[in-house]
Amino acid sequence: MKRRYFLAFIGSIALSCLLSAGINLFLSTITTGQTQTILVSAAASLKEALEEIKPEFEKAHSNIKINYNFAGSGALQRQITQGAPADVFLSAATKQMDALAKAGLIDTSTRRNLLTNRLVLIVPKNYTLKISDFRSLTNSNVQRIAVGEPRSVPVGQYSEEVWKNLGILEQIKPKLVFTTSVRNVLAAVETGNADAGIVYITDAKISDRVKVVATAANNLHSPIIYPIAVIKSSKNPQAAKTFAQYLTSAAAKNICEKFGFGIAR
Repeated sequence: MKRRYFLAFIGSIALSCLLSAGINLFLSTITTGQTQTILVSAAASLKEALEEIKPEFEKAHSNIKINYNFAGSGALQRQITQGAPADVFLSAATKQMDALAKAGLIDTSTRRNLLTNRLVLIVPKNYTLKISDFRSLTNSNVQRIAVGEPRSVPVGQYSEEVWKNLGILEQIKPKLVFTTSVRNVLAAVETGNADAGIVYITDAKISDRVKVVATAANNLHSPIIYPIAVIKSSKNPQAAKTFAQYLTSAAAKNICEKFGFGIAR
């Protein structure tokens, strides 16, 4: 009789252990399936395209949510270098991505060239100054030219290359008004605080307050390439890789092309 009670007692303990293990496994499954949120640090010029891509991506991947941090590529590079959280970096130039790669801060296996862009000269829509090309910026009636800071803002780097190759940089230097992102260049021209500015064609397309008067020939500046990579310190590397891969899909490419971007080959 005692033996029977003993076996029953042992059996109840074993059953409790199995139930506990099953509950833990269930809870573990729930935890594994929890929504992950990733932070994408992206060049300011990508804002509209990426915001349109976000709901499409989240619909296809319901367990991944996207937050964006838009700024000049140089500012984003410095943030990541200084330890600011980020899962994915999208730059408007290879220079900033190269710097992070050299510092060992990106997963180099995830790096790829994603998009391209064109450089354009813009003026306020109703402006009366006769600015028809980049050389017109040397005219005495042109007083203020908005431009991204060349050392940290890719559009500024490309702009400086254009002026150097045209041989007019020294003439227009006193007129330059430096900004921290391409969107600040756009805003300066929109408000009439600058007579002209250089932005990407994608920025000019989103504004009805400026007009494009010239497009820079490709041989006047370095190729405008937007590289992407997953940050090595990402807390959700698989989710970050999933998003980076999605940006190469036909659906994402179609949205980017709608906003004027080219697809890197």
